[in-house]
Amino acid sequence: MLKLRPLHEATPLKKKLDEFGTFLAKVIAGICVLVWVVNIGHFRDPSHGGFMRGAIHYFKIAVALAVAAIPEGLPAVVTTCLALGTKRMARLNAIVRSLPSVETLGCTTVICSDKTGTLTTNMMSVSKVCVVQSVHRGPITNDYAVTGTTFAPEGMIFDSAGMQLEFPAQFPCLLHIAMCSALCNESILQYNPDKKNYDKIGESTEVALRVLVEKVGLPGFDSMPSALNILSKHERASYCNRYWEHQFKKICVLEFSRDRKMMSVLCSRKQQEIMFSKGAPESVITRCTHILCNEDGSSIPLTTDIRNELDERFKSFAGKDTLRCLALALKRMPMGQQTICHEDETNLTFIGLVGMLDPPREEVRNAILSCMSAGIRVIVVTGDNKTTAESLCRRIGAFEHLGDFIGYSYTASEFEELPPLQQTLALQRMVLFTRVEPSHKKMLVEALQNQNEVVAMTGDGVNDAPALKKADIGIAMGSGTAVAKSASDMVLADDNFASIVAAVAEGRAIYNNTKQFIRYMISSNIGEVVCIFVAAVLGMPDTLVPVQLLWVNLVTDGLPATAIGFNKQDTDVMMAKPRKVSEAVVTGWLFFRYLVIGAYVGLATITGFVWWFVYSDKGPKLPYYELVNFDSCPTRETSYPCSIFDDRHPSTVSMTVLVVVEMFNALNNLSENQSLLVIPPWSNPWLLASIALTMLLHVVILYVEPLSILFSVIIIDEVLKFFSRNSRGRRLGFRFRRPDALPREARDK
Repeated sequence: MLKLRPLHEATPLKKKLDEFGTFLAKVIAGICVLVWVVNIGHFRDPSHGGFMRGAIHYFKIAVALAVAAIPEGLPAVVTTCLALGTKRMARLNAIVRSLPSVETLGCTTVICSDKTGTLTTNMMSVSKVCVVQSVHRGPITNDYAVTGTTFAPEGMIFDSAGMQLEFPAQFPCLLHIAMCSALCNESILQYNPDKKNYDKIGESTEVALRVLVEKVGLPGFDSMPSALNILSKHERASYCNRYWEHQFKKICVLEFSRDRKMMSVLCSRKQQEIMFSKGAPESVITRCTHILCNEDGSSIPLTTDIRNELDERFKSFAGKDTLRCLALALKRMPMGQQTICHEDETNLTFIGLVGMLDPPREEVRNAILSCMSAGIRVIVVTGDNKTTAESLCRRIGAFEHLGDFIGYSYTASEFEELPPLQQTLALQRMVLFTRVEPSHKKMLVEALQNQNEVVAMTGDGVNDAPALKKADIGIAMGSGTAVAKSASDMVLADDNFASIVAAVAEGRAIYNNTKQFIRYMISSNIGEVVCIFVAAVLGMPDTLVPVQLLWVNLVTDGLPATAIGFNKQDTDVMMAKPRKVSEAVVTGWLFFRYLVIGAYVGLATITGFVWWFVYSDKGPKLPYYELVNFDSCPTRETSYPCSIFDDRHPSTVSMTVLVVVEMFNALNNLSENQSLLVIPPWSNPWLLASIALTMLLHVVILYVEPLSILFSVIIIDEVLKFFSRNSRGRRLGFRFRRPDALPREARDK
């Protein structure tokens, strides 16, 4: 039974960040409580003015430490990373409709990609035509080569001997192929004067047939089709097609359906009704009982030998030549017939076989190889013929690592006939899935997800919407329907598979940048925790006061942390295997690295504090013993005033050391594992600028008098402390009274 997934399931990153946040909250709460408990012995210090005030003082330090330790900038930085990623992806023609999907791409394990237009250029052009020449002499079939690979009606037709046909329309089969291609067609070919090229409206296969009609020309003219070149480009676009549409009146259209794999149109001309049909060769040829001879235009029965010969030509077109094939046929209908149904698509007369070339995109091969090196499996999903698709996959490198296709290539019907266990095994190896309908796409997504795969699925039609919605990443084509786009997480403006691979790399880079931000913030925050905790354990005065902790955490840490989101991709970002959805954001080894860096940051900060008291020429040069026993200073005779421990210069030195060390630590986070020699600091100019700005702000608050006074909000607090300690302050009655404790007269006022 298939498992149901919630409509708005959290992305892998959100899940792991939630788990990490819960873990971090517990650790920080424990440390804050521990810091408060360790300082219980200092609650009675005379400088606090009483046990409760001492407890409140260290409670404020614990709270400030909690604020410093929590990376509250994480949501902002993650959102910034995702937004930057979407901006970069937009330049690569990948339009993101859902921010979290950018990150989900980074852990994609399977990409199910359409073939036509995504792996290929979708610039269809008929390059070969096969007809039955004669059954009486010579070879049964005859092939014609057609030049021209664009939608422009410019090209020539050559026979099997390589001779150009001067009047293609004089050959019966080519003439009827032109009729069928023009009438059994719902596309539009037109000239765009702005782009100065020919544009299509509709399916590329149908437009390719319209272009073929123009290349065949019209019968009865000695200079066809070259005479058409005197027309304007606008008139030339569909001149021959319009001729046949005027000659025949369309009466009824039997639309294409995936079960029949063909379409038909009933036409009338000179009181004669003819049904033209086109579709997949395996569907059309099986419905044919006669064939049209190209030699004399006669119709003769379709024998087994002719059928076998046509099958061979079809396999050659689809396999060796990598052509998408369509078979064309006709049927004379009873006079006056006004409708057609599926039952009428029998006893057809075969006209010919056309092979269309849809070349693969040049960049697809490298993109496929990149996916392989990144541990991402690509499954080509197409409604095309199996042989054609296998030939294309061989050209783009999808089968490069395989000796044969057995066990890797399935049609939808072949897959459905497999027993459940064999289907499971097939899904683990599948590279090509052909003759696919939209329902098969959704089935494929669900089956892969049940195997714990993270699936990206492409689609462009209305019927693809359920599969796009079901996939972890639904990718719609820019040329697709509005329904498909609304159901997707991402839209490919250029319909290019390489853009998907670039988006996957971007998703991985975003995740790496998020980890680097966490690494920077946590290692720096651990340094602050170590500083406060070790100072308390050793019995030193407050190394950093709450306002300094907040300044470092919110201002000096914030700018470099945000700039880390601008990190460039690692050079090996597409060489690693996809991370598992269950993988923690912070692994055991990473957390150990955080602790090592954090311990260094904290000890360096304390060292600066101790240096000022013990070694600095501007300091008191106290013995270390005196520093760690500062709390007993008022109870014994000393050679120095106890007020020396209220001097804020050592805290300023500590804060400066902390800021400088954290700026260097920010450079460590250009990459998780790659050296600064590989990814130099100037690879992220935003980080260098943020470090420079942070240092400038720090210098300003230290040396610019008004700002340093404003920053020294601790003076205000010291004044309030003085009043609190002063007995006269208590008599001032600065107390909040409950209204219900006042006399009725006072409450009424």
